[in-house]
Amino acid sequence: MKPAARLSAAIQSGPLASRNFRLLTAGQFTSTVGDYCYAVALPWLVLSTHGGPVLLGTVLACYGVPRTIGIPLGGVLADKLGPRAIMLTADVVRCGLLLVLAVFATRHLASLAALGPIAALLGAGEGLFIPASFTIMPALLGPDRLQAGNALNSAAVQFGSLLGPALGGVLVATAGSAPAFAVDAATFAVSALTLALILPRARAILSATGNGATGDGAADGPEPDAPEPDAQEAEPDAQEAEPGKPSSVWPLLRHSRLLQVLLVVTVVANFTTGGAFEVALPSLAHLRFGATGYGALVACFGAGAVIGTLAATRAGGLQRPATVACFAYLLSAAGVCLVPFLGGLPGAAAAIVVLGAGSGFGNIIMITLLQQWAPAALLGRIMGVVMLASMGSFPISVALSGVLVRTFGPTPFFPVAGAVLAVAILGALSQHDVRDFGTDAARPAEPVRQAEPATRDAPAARLEPAARDELAARDELAARDEPTAESA
Repeated sequence: MKPAARLSAAIQSGPLASRNFRLLTAGQFTSTVGDYCYAVALPWLVLSTHGGPVLLGTVLACYGVPRTIGIPLGGVLADKLGPRAIMLTADVVRCGLLLVLAVFATRHLASLAALGPIAALLGAGEGLFIPASFTIMPALLGPDRLQAGNALNSAAVQFGSLLGPALGGVLVATAGSAPAFAVDAATFAVSALTLALILPRARAILSATGNGATGDGAADGPEPDAPEPDAQEAEPDAQEAEPGKPSSVWPLLRHSRLLQVLLVVTVVANFTTGGAFEVALPSLAHLRFGATGYGALVACFGAGAVIGTLAATRAGGLQRPATVACFAYLLSAAGVCLVPFLGGLPGAAAAIVVLGAGSGFGNIIMITLLQQWAPAALLGRIMGVVMLASMGSFPISVALSGVLVRTFGPTPFFPVAGAVLAVAILGALSQHDVRDFGTDAARPAEPVRQAEPATRDAPAARLEPAARDELAARDELAARDEPTAESA
């Protein structure tokens, strides 16, 4: 088969065959470009109006704190109202806020009273948006295309993160901050439009069929290689809890060893890599490589992440996907350790590429497994908890890392951070729940619920191993102590 024919067949049978997925990915790419225009324009606005670093830090804090608070709330709302509704609302509100910010920039208004409330609302909108954006994907793609879809969507976001700063820099350098804010507002409008176009056709199919699940093949007309009915994509709307399933995320947090371990590793990973990348790396670059070298290292991380996410599109069907993801994370930990020790800028760049590739590959696999493992009615809340563990540790990480780097220098920080990360990952691999994650042995992924104690009539396949052991012990005692039917 010719390369063009193979590419066409891959598109027709993969995530890009879904109109809804194409809309979502296009909107996310566009919005990411705008986000990075904002990231360039805001500091320039503050510093060019003599606001100083203290004002800039305060405005960034006004953004960061509401974002952290909004992440778990966004997960709850995504489950209650539907992820598409939360994402659409957040984009529309942020579009309006960026237009106001563009007006402020034209008038050179850069006081805390002007910028603080807008930054806080933008951060809150981002916090609400993040868990919903991870929750909507399983509603658009069937299980056979979910991992490839996550990878392609993430790669589009990575490309946007590479294009956005360049565009923002050109706009700010040539016309000031106001046009960059206006571009960000326009990208939010585009993202909102793509989200608005996702649901109506699916809703029409639902009304016609009276069913709670549909596929893009139904919504968009017949498609080649459409998934089987049991793998059809679901309506991207709020999901009701199934009878007998947990209606809160807390039972999962209390009883699921898998979720507990993953959250601990997430906190440790982001605590170590956040400090290494945001504090130790610029400090090292300032001492050895200069501003141009630092920019090259940041670009290398983005390039590595794109490589890892694209590699994940070809990693479907792994027998032990979580184990493979953990080994990719171990590769990232090795990259962290080696950054200062590979002989100057080229060696550091190679280590950063490895860090980005391992992180990108492992993240796609683990996010896909979580989306498939979580109960549909709790997916938003579970993703909110995971994102909170990921981003909530960032302020503490950079603050502590700053103290350590100032005291000991940047060079020893990298091997220590990489070693801590490796220990956390190896600890996770010591748990059979993690090693079996994504295999048949790990399903179903429901905790033992106190409201439904194990009984002799409960199907053994639906119980956790501990519950099955308890049931078997009770049956054995009953066989010894209770009179048989014949003796009765």
